[in-house]
This record gives sequence, structure tokens and C-alpha cells, in this order.
Amino acid sequence: MERSAAVERLAAEVIQCRECPRLVAWRERVAREKRAAYAGEEYWGRPVPGWGDPAATLMLVGLAPAAHGGNRTGRIFTGDRSGDWLFAALWRAGYANQPTSVSADDGLRLQGAYVSAVVRCAPPANKPTPAERENCLPYLDRELALLTDVRAIVVLGQFAYTAVAGRLGLRPRPAFGHGREAELGDGRTLICSYHPSQQNTFTGTLTETMLDAVFARARELGA
Repeated sequence: MERSAAVERLAAEVIQCRECPRLVAWRERVAREKRAAYAGEEYWGRPVPGWGDPAATLMLVGLAPAAHGGNRTGRIFTGDRSGDWLFAALWRAGYANQPTSVSADDGLRLQGAYVSAVVRCAPPANKPTPAERENCLPYLDRELALLTDVRAIVVLGQFAYTAVAGRLGLRPRPAFGHGREAELGDGRTLICSYHPSQQNTFTGTLTETMLDAVFARARELGA
């Protein structure tokens, strides 16, 4: 209960953050102007905290919320194509109670998994600046410190890998590649995965089989 409360307090703190003026302006502009398909919806338009099981053995780290995904729904990887792929794979691996993630109140629950991101606000062109990344990373540090049962950290894409490996002081740092692993020396293993973006899934750079293999490996590692 104490850990759950600490995770909730951190989430509340993330939601109030206004540290990066460019990101604040962009996330709020997107929430006002909206995409035509969601014109009738009220956008979240704030930082998006990590979420999932406080007793997670698997942690996933992405880049940032999507402008019309997490920035709209208020939950990371929810309401966009990347999330469709990710949560379907987590469901197949037994980490989720359902294969879809469309809204923050859709009944989805994670079992043994926690989902986070390097940057908590939707960035213009999906490209945070180095300063914005550094402003946000202390939140990830605190999540990693709170989630003491984590055994596998899956980084989704090169950006997440570089940020997380740097933050954890991984030396030497293997080149990023799908399925590559690095032992962190404390009982945790970092596993690389291509990001489940439309660019990667449409082109076959990332397939369901490849993503399933990452989560199967996490299970082998005790996650």
C-alpha cells in the first residue's frame, strides 16, 4: 500500500508539471485545436504520468505521449496505433487483462507491468529537445527507485534506449537493436525493442512475432 501511494503521489506531481514552456504551449494548443476525428472530445492536454502495477516486474519505457493519443486520453500509449500494438502484445503475454486501450476508463488493467516514458508531454514533431529530456528524466529516476520488483526494462526505440541506458550508467553500452540485452548488474536486464510506431509496423520493421519474443524473454528473466 505504501508503494502504491508513493506511485500515485508521483503521478499527481507529474500532472502538475509546467517546466518546459515549449511543451506546455504545444500540448495545450493540440488540446484546443484537436483533430477532426476527436472534435467532440475533451483532450487531457497535460503531462501524462506512468501507470500500471506498482508491483510490476516488467517496466516499459517509450519516448513521449502522442499528440492525439496520450495527450488526448491522459494515459500513455492509449488511443493511438502504437498502443494498439503494444497492449495487444502485453495481453498475449499475460501482462494485461484485455488487448485494447482506447481510453483511460476502458477497464484495462496491467498485471505485473508498468508503462512509462522518457518525456511526459507530447512534443512537436515527436521530437523533444535535449533540455526537455533532461528536465523530465528525474521522474523516471523516481519510478525506477519505487518499482523495486522490476526485473526487465523494455525500452521502445532508440531514443528511450539512449536516455535510460545513460541514466542507469550502462557501460559499455551495446548498440541499439531489436532484442538486444544488457545486464545492469543489479538483477535487472535492459531489453531493446523497436518502437511500435506505424512507420515500423506498416513496413514490417516490427512484427507481432518480434514484439511477442521480447515479452517472452522478459518472462524468462523473471518478469
